[in-house]
Amino acid sequence: MTKVALRLAAPALLALGLAGCISLGGPPPESLLTLSPSTRAPAGSGATASDDRKVIAVLALDTPAKLDVLRVPVQVSDTELAYLQEAFWVEKPARLFRHLLGETLRARSGGAALVLDGDETVALATTTLRGTLIDMGYDAPTSSVVVRYDAIRVDAQGNAITRRFEARESGVPAQARAVGAALNRAANEVAGQAADWAVGS
Repeated sequence: MTKVALRLAAPALLALGLAGCISLGGPPPESLLTLSPSTRAPAGSGATASDDRKVIAVLALDTPAKLDVLRVPVQVSDTELAYLQEAFWVEKPARLFRHLLGETLRARSGGAALVLDGDETVALATTTLRGTLIDMGYDAPTSSVVVRYDAIRVDAQGNAITRRFEARESGVPAQARAVGAALNRAANEVAGQAADWAVGS
């Protein structure tokens, strides 16, 4: 092989050699996890803002760094965190839980409140609901899932009240499908608790 041919072949040989060492994406997951409300507002239902109707705005939620990803966190010990293999959310957990909470509020209010859970203007809101989604993951030592939400409710006068809501389900195997289903049930329980608290205020 001539010197010119060697110079031309070298980059290609280098690329082939590196191909076995690095990955530019990997295969996509077989399925993605999401949250599905256990109760929904019926089709055709709706509400209009009025003087006698509460307007509840569910604002974007804060999360710790472990939940600011599309993975399911696993608490291995008090000081060690991992992520569950083959378990990926379709959206980040805070956004999924925000929409779940909004839909649960619509269903629980029965049209008594106008609920906004997107990025619409909240100028008309008489109540805002925000806070931090602290946990939505798997606890390995107890084989359980946990969803924990610190809610902040602010009324039209600017008065703020906080409350922590939590749901846990034990005996869950460390498998993506089982953990996803258990997290959905726990998230619905927390959303129901928070919705009753917000609507009843």
